[in-house]
Amino acid sequence: MNRGRAARIFRGIAQPMRRAHPVELAERIELNGGLDRPVRALSEAVREALPRGPLKNLLHGVPVGHPVHAPLTDLPIGAWSSAAVLDLLPGTEKASRVLIAAGLAGAVPTALTGIADWSALHREQQRVGLIHAIGTGTASILYAASLLARVRGHHLTGKALGFTGLTALFAGGYLGGHLAFRQAAGANHAESIAHLVPLGWHDLCQMEDLPNGWPVHHTLGYIDLFVLRLDDDVRVLADRCAHLAGPLHQGRMVRVDDDVCVVCPWHGSTFRVADGSVVDGPATGRQPAFDTRVLENGTVQVRPI
Repeated sequence: MNRGRAARIFRGIAQPMRRAHPVELAERIELNGGLDRPVRALSEAVREALPRGPLKNLLHGVPVGHPVHAPLTDLPIGAWSSAAVLDLLPGTEKASRVLIAAGLAGAVPTALTGIADWSALHREQQRVGLIHAIGTGTASILYAASLLARVRGHHLTGKALGFTGLTALFAGGYLGGHLAFRQAAGANHAESIAHLVPLGWHDLCQMEDLPNGWPVHHTLGYIDLFVLRLDDDVRVLADRCAHLAGPLHQGRMVRVDDDVCVVCPWHGSTFRVADGSVVDGPATGRQPAFDTRVLENGTVQVRPI
């Protein structure tokens, strides 16, 4: 084999190795359309099994004001990581069993909240989330098998299963981090009005230009606004939905407990137009709202609340 051909073969091997960086593998999952069929089937099944209501809002974290899945992951990760440390020490079998059992108990609400959030994500996020769930689900199965082996007295087998489960947990957890930090799942996507809009009143439009009872889109500088006229009153919210930046001005208007609300057209998050508070998830953060007033010449003015 001549030197040039050997160099070409080496480059051909080295190139895939360089591309095997974890971030690049995660990005390949984002772009893998082959996952769309199971993603679509599973997300539809979850939405049918989890209708809009108090349970759905609880799983999304609406009552506490932010998603609860990420904080809940601390329990199984912490318990199983601690068990792995104890497995390296003598005389810690009982403590390891308790920690593994605690992690399995914590994995149940963690999985339920994660499934609820996953069902209301964009397709690229759902692809990554599906593989994340497979990794963490595999870890749970391995830890359940580890606990069973330990109870039966097979401590070495239990430890081996535990360390294997920890590996699967870290792999799945990495994809969870990619989902949260690179793809911004769970982050508040509403524009930070307090930092982007100066204090004081700002001219927006003329009252006569606003259709009554029908939301429209306006801009204040480069900020997108949802504007709704209700007879002689005007309600203004940030237009980008806090959940995943859906355009609220394209949403449906509904009444909930006699309050006028807007339903995001993308994933169904529902906000009171009076103050932007969340009525139904998956959004958990209040939609930024504006004070409004109408001058004698019909000019509508707004200021951040």
